[in-house]
Amino acid sequence: MAEGSSPGPAVQRRRLRAELRRVRMDAGLTQDQVAQAMDWSLSKLIRIENGSVNISTNDLRALLGYYEITDGDRVAELIALGRVARERSWWTAYRELASRSALQLIEYEAAALISRNFQLSVVPGLLQTGEYARAVLTNNNPESTPAEIDSLVNIRMRRQEVLVRADPPQFFFILDEAVVRRLVGGMAVMRGQVQRLAEVAAQPNVTVEVVPFTVGMHAGTLGPFVIYEFPDDADEDTVYLENHEGDLIHRDDPEEIVAYRVRFERLRELSLGPKGSQRFLEKAAADMR
Repeated sequence: MAEGSSPGPAVQRRRLRAELRRVRMDAGLTQDQVAQAMDWSLSKLIRIENGSVNISTNDLRALLGYYEITDGDRVAELIALGRVARERSWWTAYRELASRSALQLIEYEAAALISRNFQLSVVPGLLQTGEYARAVLTNNNPESTPAEIDSLVNIRMRRQEVLVRADPPQFFFILDEAVVRRLVGGMAVMRGQVQRLAEVAAQPNVTVEVVPFTVGMHAGTLGPFVIYEFPDDADEDTVYLENHEGDLIHRDDPEEIVAYRVRFERLRELSLGPKGSQRFLEKAAADMR
């Protein structure tokens, strides 16, 4: 089921975070100054501004008062934003099963305006079929029970609602040819997965491109990454990397993000392009008989 047209808690949390940071900076105040004036620890203010904790209505009113935000409509708008931001997102039900970094990645997927994803060896989670996801998750979580695998598959399928919601982000996926050629879960599972890639590539908000083996070594061989860009200019772009143990690493250094943007564009130049990739995927699926 697609999400409604109203932005969810993840989007509102990032909007509130950006608004509070902007108001403080417009007032010419440092985080230290605000924390001391509010009789808060510095870490509390930092966590509020980076979105890792919610802010209560009383604390928000007090903070806006300190910032001298007196316009009634503006105060009401931010209070309403704070209330929605405190609502539970669907993925919070899986906090005991999924890692904190994995849940944060899901939140970023929901809040992003543009997502750029390069994958070297497996289909991105947002594009996986249920059968393919089960094969991958079973392999990556050998100690998990069947019930836990079911829950992990469910998380992955729920994530995909962002692709078809009323206000979807723009997604760009670049896949090394190895993603398409590697047999995961058997021939039937792989054929269904490649067909799924071809189908989703036809959506207006999704671009899927394949970098063929014939280009040889390329910048993507250093590993997969995802870049998230957010609608508010005050909200920094973010890149997620996966280390050799499968852990997700969050980076928000501007220079590092620019480097990954450059790498992503170079990979696009090496790809078969959207139309060429579509034809490649359709033929690959047809050949899996």
